[in-house]
Amino acid sequence: MKNLLLKNESFQYLEHSFKEWLDILGYAPSTIYQLPNYIHEFFHYLEQQGCTHISQLESNHFKNHFENLKMRTNMRRGGALSNNSLNKHLQGLYKFAEYLRQSGRVEIPNLNIRWKEGDAQDIEYLTPEEIKELFTVAAQPLEEGKNTRSYPGFFEAAAHRDVAMLTVFYSCGLRRAEAASLDVEDLNHDRRILHVRKGKNYKERFVPLSKISLKNLEYYQYDWRPILIKNQNESALFISQRGRRMNAQSMAHRLKLLQQRSNHVTLQEKNVRPHVLRHSIATHLLDNGMSLENISRFLGHSSLESTQVYTHLSAEGNRRHDLIEQEQPYSNIPKYEIHQPHEDEL
Repeated sequence: MKNLLLKNESFQYLEHSFKEWLDILGYAPSTIYQLPNYIHEFFHYLEQQGCTHISQLESNHFKNHFENLKMRTNMRRGGALSNNSLNKHLQGLYKFAEYLRQSGRVEIPNLNIRWKEGDAQDIEYLTPEEIKELFTVAAQPLEEGKNTRSYPGFFEAAAHRDVAMLTVFYSCGLRRAEAASLDVEDLNHDRRILHVRKGKNYKERFVPLSKISLKNLEYYQYDWRPILIKNQNESALFISQRGRRMNAQSMAHRLKLLQQRSNHVTLQEKNVRPHVLRHSIATHLLDNGMSLENISRFLGHSSLESTQVYTHLSAEGNRRHDLIEQEQPYSNIPKYEIHQPHEDEL
């Protein structure tokens, strides 16, 4: 792709500007490197079509280019491009269209190009039953004596912290870095809102809390967090064994430990991580009729295109999940319940 020569200097400038935009928004280095390469190929296609200025650009140019990609040969392995490769190109096209809209260069309508099926298969998610299992395991403290660095009350406090952690990952749909950066003051009890101050691309958002989610967080914050903290001035919501802010890597590791403690066969086979819980709540909400627009806002996506991939997961097998039980999801642990937000809460 990079070997394709661009004659148009304005296209060369736009490619560089698009790359800087991705960098400013805080995208991963691999994304900053790869997406402009896909747009480089798109510009080469435009030159071949006689399109020489961005003002001539229309949504059909994006769609026709994508159709041509479907017929293109894979230079390394032969044959057509895989669905995953096509989806990576499509990601670049969607993101470039978003860049054009946000920069005010040209108003491109929503592309409405369907993702290939391989993209949905790459997204892993848990069933409601598996989510319940994680909450059940989290609420059961480890036996005393299995950790020589523990202190009185630690195991029980850690269990309640883990339930609160699952609540923000699943019921609130937070990314792991967002959860790790939460402070106690970000939890607004009166308004039942969680303030995400350090979202992706430096964006803030407010996440609604159901009564059940709020109860889970309050129970941890008021009854068990004080046992974990070493310094009364500590502002972090989630506290590690050492009494300091729990980092994102530790949260992911803790989630893995919960998975390992489960005897659930299918749950053991999955790659459980915080983002899988985020995928799970998005899929479950869509299965239960919530609109893509509200799910996009709930997750803090910068554009609706980022949310559209879940439509493939929801349609898979034409399945429909029941809502996770809102009352007494597991009979032996009455303190904790799990909940999916309703559309009127968003």
